[in-house]
Amino acid sequence: MTADQRARAPARIGLLGGTFDPPHLAHLALARSALQVLHLDELWWLPAGQPWQKAGRSLADGVHRAAMVRLLIQDEPRFCLDERELSRPGPTFTVDTVRECRAEHPGTAFFLILGQDQYGRLDTWREWPALLGQVTLAVAARGGQQPMPSPALAVHPHRLEVLPLPDMPESSTALREALTRGDDVSPMVGQAVAGYISRHHLYRGPTPT
Repeated sequence: MTADQRARAPARIGLLGGTFDPPHLAHLALARSALQVLHLDELWWLPAGQPWQKAGRSLADGVHRAAMVRLLIQDEPRFCLDERELSRPGPTFTVDTVRECRAEHPGTAFFLILGQDQYGRLDTWREWPALLGQVTLAVAARGGQQPMPSPALAVHPHRLEVLPLPDMPESSTALREALTRGDDVSPMVGQAVAGYISRHHLYRGPTPT
């Protein structure tokens, strides 16, 4: 996203962060659910630079991860790729990104879009109580199941929206395993992303842990 795009930012913005290593159709389904349920003007995809909770695992280069996200979201004009975390030195912390976004766009309502796994361990994130005061959490409810917070988060007031999402099998770990076996992953990532992975020979080595 360019500086000009940020300067024209609308009133309701979703933030969807992750390693996107690689991005897949479950990510896309979650983002589309957020657009509809939250009545978002835009949804920003934020590929992580150096996610501190995955410090022990190597990632595909940020240039590739950003390019794959761009291909995945190309048909939805309200989706925007924001690469700020890829250029940030050191570990990536969501609270820093949210503070930047709010400082750039005072008065904008930001919605932090999460999966159940992220929501369930949100109390391990850096400055999580401060983060809760700055965003509304929008959490995926896969297969009709209600999001479940950790005990610490459950007793801490926070704004919550539930995003209905079909129970989808895709995960980035399963994708990387399929790629190392040489399987066709286009049903999980779409033709454009699958073609990019093939052209750039990504995920050909042993699956990272």
